Amino acid sequence: MHISEGVLSPPVLLAGAAITAVGTAIGLKKLDYDRIMTVSLLTATFFVASLIHVPIGPGNVHLLLGGLMGIVLGWSCFPAILVALLLQSLFFNFGGILVLGVNTTIMALPALICFYIFRPWVEKNGHKRKIAAFGAGFCSILLSACIAALALWSTDQGFARAAQLILAAHIPLMIIEGIITMFTVSFLAKVQPEFLIMGK
Repeated sequence: MHISEGVLSPPVLLAGAAITAVGTAIGLKKLDYDRIMTVSLLTATFFVASLIHVPIGPGNVHLLLGGLMGIVLGWSCFPAILVALLLQSLFFNFGGILVLGVNTTIMALPALICFYIFRPWVEKNGHKRKIAAFGAGFCSILLSACIAALALWSTDQGFARAAQLILAAHIPLMIIEGIITMFTVSFLAKVQPEFLIMGK
């Protein structure tokens, strides 16, 4: 869901940069440095998963794992996603430096929202955990697509068609992310439950 450079207007770029700066500052402040390996592992997982992408207009369709990052990392998802996107921009020219703030906001803000909505239910057992994990994966993509579409529409209403295309193209990915997140959380809860204990 990277938006390319040269597409967005300066006000949208500044708004994205401001949200990312605030989110990253809070995320670093709340980061439990005893769990830095967990953050690093999820950052690397996000980096690799989102490398496989399909271009759709000014954006891309690819796995984000935002729901998983959100419910595990909480506010720390902001610096984790920022680092991964920065490395992708530097090494593979995905997105770009100027749109780094917007792209981070597109992916990290929904992850954080999913943390607050679904995290209490992920800590439950049985079907509640599975439903919450699926919801986190599904909603993280839905919200990311909505924010990306809003960024494009706010830049120029001529991007309305591209914004609609981004939303439509991500519908299958919403379901896929929901299923992946559900199975991943269920697996972690069985084999390494302490992995899920963080992100306040």
